[in-house]
Amino acid sequence: MINKLELPTDIQRTIDAIRERNKQNLVDNTDYIGSNYYTPPSHELIYDTVIALALGKNILLQGPTGSGKTRLAEWLSYFFHQPLHMVNCSVDLDAEALLGFKTLEHHDGKPSIEFTPGPVIQAMQKGHLLYIDEINMAKPETLPILNGILDYRRSITNPFTGQVVQAEQEFKVIAAINQGYVGTVPLNEALKNRFVIIHVPYLQGELLKDLIRLHSKLTNEDMIQLFVRLSADLIFQTEKGQLSEEAASIRALLDAADLAVYLPAKRAIQRAIIEKLEDEREQALVQNIMDTLF
Repeated sequence: MINKLELPTDIQRTIDAIRERNKQNLVDNTDYIGSNYYTPPSHELIYDTVIALALGKNILLQGPTGSGKTRLAEWLSYFFHQPLHMVNCSVDLDAEALLGFKTLEHHDGKPSIEFTPGPVIQAMQKGHLLYIDEINMAKPETLPILNGILDYRRSITNPFTGQVVQAEQEFKVIAAINQGYVGTVPLNEALKNRFVIIHVPYLQGELLKDLIRLHSKLTNEDMIQLFVRLSADLIFQTEKGQLSEEAASIRALLDAADLAVYLPAKRAIQRAIIEKLEDEREQALVQNIMDTLF
């Protein structure tokens, strides 16, 4: 969890006003408010991200898989007391998945065509946060429909209804990107230019120890230290280009820590980390690191 941030007076006033407006507008109990459980890799990361959102900027979280980008987005939702609408990108993502779709409804026995808004339209109309995960997994021809909501216009012409949808005051976009993965494509410069970019690195050292204590079942301090050393070695090999980022995922490390409460540590690592890797050379490298430590 994050201690109180010391922010400039004008930014704090802005945030207080945003929170108050969000509380007043929170009328739907089904809207999702994020979680306070987030451990940032540095004070600067959380400070810069809060400042950018308070200034009304769109944020692109850039970092390796399992580094906590989604948790950061959920924490920002909690911090601003602002519901979060999520889009998980894939090659199958289309305008309907983003904006909504038409359905056949019956009123007083009479059929009519109604539009059901998707996450983008809902977030715009309600003044909520929109989180677009793995945005570079989407087809390049799909994403330009978002350009208008990411710049000064803050609007979009709904192709299914012909109506112009104008975003409410508090609406903001947070996107996340994993670079270099199979199936990803470089973001169009016109799209990327609409974001402030925040790099989210892996947690290491004492911060990672705290995360393991907080988010796993593992309590043995010696074993926690070994998992921290394992993570550091995996990250080092990732930075050298010897391992894919998947091997150093903090999410996978926490899975292994949970399993290690009930299984031998090496078998837990095998299940949670090694067997996820498809490259036999990478599997052998992680196996060697594990055997050295455990």
